[in-house]
Amino acid sequence: MKKSQYVLALALCTNVTSALAVQEYSQDTMGLAGIHDLEQVVVTGNGHHELVKNSTTPVHVMTAADIAKAGITDFQNALTRLVPNVQFAPSAMGSYIRLNGLGNKYILILINGQKVIGDISGNIDLNQINMGQIKRIEVLNGAASALYGSDAIGGVINIITSQPKDKLVSAVSDTHIGAHGALTQNANLNIHTGWLSSYTSFSHNELNSWRNNNYEYTGDAPEGEMTLSLQPLVVGYKQNMILQRFELRPINRLLMYAEGSFNYKITDRPRKQDGWSSGYDYDMRFKTQRWTAGAKYEFNANHSLQVDFLSHTFRYGNEYMTDVTSKGVITYHIGDYSQSKKQNLYDLEVKNINHFYTGSTTIFGGEWKNEFLNATSGDVNKHVYNISGYTQHDTKLLTNLRATVGVRFDHNEAFGNHFSPKVAFLYNPSSFRFRANYALGFRAPGLDELYYHYYKSSMGGKPVVTFGNKDLSPETSNYVSISAGYGNSVFSVDVTGYLNFVDDMIIKDVVAIDDAAKQMLLASFPEDLTEASFTKMTTYNRYMNSDKGIVRGVNANLSVYPCNGLTFTANYAYTYATTKTDGEWIPLERTVRNSVTLVANYNHTWWNKYTLNVNLNGRLQSKTYYPGYEDAPGYGVWNLNTSHNFVLSKYLQVEPSLGIDNIFNQVDNRIDWTNRRYANYNPGTSVVFGVKVRFN
Repeated sequence: MKKSQYVLALALCTNVTSALAVQEYSQDTMGLAGIHDLEQVVVTGNGHHELVKNSTTPVHVMTAADIAKAGITDFQNALTRLVPNVQFAPSAMGSYIRLNGLGNKYILILINGQKVIGDISGNIDLNQINMGQIKRIEVLNGAASALYGSDAIGGVINIITSQPKDKLVSAVSDTHIGAHGALTQNANLNIHTGWLSSYTSFSHNELNSWRNNNYEYTGDAPEGEMTLSLQPLVVGYKQNMILQRFELRPINRLLMYAEGSFNYKITDRPRKQDGWSSGYDYDMRFKTQRWTAGAKYEFNANHSLQVDFLSHTFRYGNEYMTDVTSKGVITYHIGDYSQSKKQNLYDLEVKNINHFYTGSTTIFGGEWKNEFLNATSGDVNKHVYNISGYTQHDTKLLTNLRATVGVRFDHNEAFGNHFSPKVAFLYNPSSFRFRANYALGFRAPGLDELYYHYYKSSMGGKPVVTFGNKDLSPETSNYVSISAGYGNSVFSVDVTGYLNFVDDMIIKDVVAIDDAAKQMLLASFPEDLTEASFTKMTTYNRYMNSDKGIVRGVNANLSVYPCNGLTFTANYAYTYATTKTDGEWIPLERTVRNSVTLVANYNHTWWNKYTLNVNLNGRLQSKTYYPGYEDAPGYGVWNLNTSHNFVLSKYLQVEPSLGIDNIFNQVDNRIDWTNRRYANYNPGTSVVFGVKVRFN
């Protein structure tokens, strides 16, 4: 990113002040008309429904309208463009996500409070998330294990889906077309009666692969050679997802629901070609099945009992595009499928929510969870269960002072017992708000880290072996934060400073191969390794507990409303994440020190028939750290989207949209040694067209 561009962004955030986006556009007959103060938005960051202004836990909220205004149809783009302390690195193996300096395994992703699984080599497959049904996205920074258990060390991303109940029948079709064959089609049909509701959603997405240069280096730097390459920077895919949800209210106090979704995705990798390196014999195929069911019974206005069950299955493998031979024998034919990994999660949770006296909420809960891993490499077939109980009490201590105290007990089959406490305070005199939080976080070692017995042949034929470690300890963290904010009808500002101390971080340790290790590896992989393999393979990987990590950060957020229909929003994140390796403190890989998101939005309605919305948004960030390698340079990407809502009748609205992504054509054309050490994955300037049709 140009220095002047970055300084300008910092000046905007400093002088205009920064803050949480505090507007929400109502989805009424005027489309994107009408502004509501975000302080009236209900969030679930503390495990129950409450106004964001009353939450002792800071929550960054993106509403469906915020996402629609920017013309965003992709979950990854929604977070990248609107939340500065989130970064992504896409690949065929899913997306590597980093929140507040910590990576995938420290971030818990939920849909309606229930965990999302589906990682490939540690990268989560975010295409499982149906953008057509999102009502809002809540981002909780820092440790939240007291309420959510393992994996919530770096933060929680909770996706809340929409179940509209204001119309008997409503239907929406939303289509977007962009560069590189990008096509997104979402279609929803909702039917609601007094006692039975049906929500149906279908989503189709596709994208072509691309890279920003045609070369790569082969071998080890600096002796490697530059060759033509087909290795995509971003891997294309085709995907279909269908979701069906039923809600039944047989009596006024009882709500029952059942939901099922199926997701099918296959990558679109380039085939091998003469004269080019890389290229593939196979595409990767993904299948996801997710089933949920539950009920909520309200004893009266102050007491309720909720039961939720989740079954989530995720599997992926290789679907071959060409015949593959080994030693003159065809091992795979065109169309053959070879499963690489299968994950299962079963989760049963019971939650009792009580309001014992005015201004208080008390939660008692229990959860049983069982996770399974079946990996072809190394013939891994393991599972681990977790039983937990938790309680949380939120109360008003004084007129303007609230407090939340909670604790969770977890018994994990693999590592034993663990307690996770939490305490938070909110002091909000007049239009000011001050928050203080402390939470102990923990993360149980994953099944791959415990039991993996993994072999693969990397590019160039070099064997890569990774072993799990059954003696691993859970990772723990101590998270503290202090925030201050102010809001009125003209502007709103929040600034949060935090520290996150992580102990016993789990890393892949590189182990040199001696004679004993060689015999162990030959016995472990008799079909894959021979004596000749060790001419290329001199080390193998093994999971181990490292020293510690420390994340220091500041998040600042601002929204300004200079006049009716015009909004300016600025969000700034400073993140200094380090880890102690061999006695030396170094930046965590893929971390970004400074990042900014800026949004200017104009909305106006004429004659109650036509609404114009113009949205300009930008993301600017400093370099991305890759210790031991060349850092990825900073960048600034700006996007413009316009939408035009026409009310054709009482029941029908049409909303075409036209936008330009990456207006100034910011592209990273570097030739990287691994094709993975980038920060900006954008392909360049492109025009995006969309049309939404709403019937109700």
